[in-house]
Amino acid sequence: MQNQESNSRQGYRIIAVDDEEGIIDSLSVYLKKLGYNLVGVTNPVEAIEMVKKEHYDLMLLDFIMTPLHGDKVVEEIRKFNKELYILLLTGHKDLAPPLETIKRLDIQGYCEKSDKFDQLLLLIESGLKSIDQMREIKKINEELSLAYDKLENAYLESIQTLRYTVEAKDPYTRGHSDRVSEYSVLIGKKLELSETEIRTLKIGGLFHDIGKIGVPDNILKKPGKLTDDEYSEIKNHPSIGAHILAPATIFQDIIPIVKHHHEKFDGNGYPSRLKGENIPYLARIAAIADTFDAMTSKRTYRNELPIEVVKEEFIKYKGIQFDPDLVEVFIDILENEYDKIEEIQQKYMNEAVSIN
Repeated sequence: MQNQESNSRQGYRIIAVDDEEGIIDSLSVYLKKLGYNLVGVTNPVEAIEMVKKEHYDLMLLDFIMTPLHGDKVVEEIRKFNKELYILLLTGHKDLAPPLETIKRLDIQGYCEKSDKFDQLLLLIESGLKSIDQMREIKKINEELSLAYDKLENAYLESIQTLRYTVEAKDPYTRGHSDRVSEYSVLIGKKLELSETEIRTLKIGGLFHDIGKIGVPDNILKKPGKLTDDEYSEIKNHPSIGAHILAPATIFQDIIPIVKHHHEKFDGNGYPSRLKGENIPYLARIAAIADTFDAMTSKRTYRNELPIEVVKEEFIKYKGIQFDPDLVEVFIDILENEYDKIEEIQQKYMNEAVSIN
């Protein structure tokens, strides 16, 4: 049993720091005899560099030292290592740092120096148990993260399959979602949105029409204009898409785009007739990207519209169908960064054109 405990203790690396060589020698003899893997250091500056370069599980640290006191050593270490378990040793309780300092620096415990190391040994054993628990928690979190990533990828692949199914049902949508995704990202970058918002725009654009999986084929593939009843069926696709994505946590951020990219700024859109700033911001961006691609794509009943006509339409419906501020931003892109639009169009020029 004693050999098992000794082997177990060897699995942890302890560094002791005290500017009194006699203290280091005593600690080394005592703890190594019990089977601990301990390194002793008398120079606190050297100790900081050692912790920076090598892994240690626990530090025994004297408080009053030269050239650095223990709290300053911890301050430096916490800049690059938040996990090291630190026990502060004090020559007298009156010389211990304030409780606020101990909390701020995340010092796990301290004890007074003594000729006997019984109390220190208890704190070391307690510290190692805490380290064990943290290792186990970290391992569990890593396993959960891996499992979640696998689940996320599996669900993403299944939704991607649905997207391809929509394109197979309706060849006019092929390439449309990809372009809407890229136009949305282009607008988002112009607005200097965060990376998280840019990613949401990208994925939201890709899946914004996923709900068309629930629209009858004869309506999707109809070559001419739709009847009022058929158009009502088409108008269901945002709600259907939101319903498809709702069960998966990973898609919660893009659901507002999927559900509300056909809302109008004046409140006359669908499915919820949201008005103005009640329409989710990213959905307002996707609405511009979606409409732009519809206008600049060839339909069965018309060719793509000239860019000047497209700009006129956006200006005409500014504040009616579209967020007026976003229209201004998009017009600026069309007038000053049109080469980026052309790059996206060139990329998908071999794809079939879209239907809005």
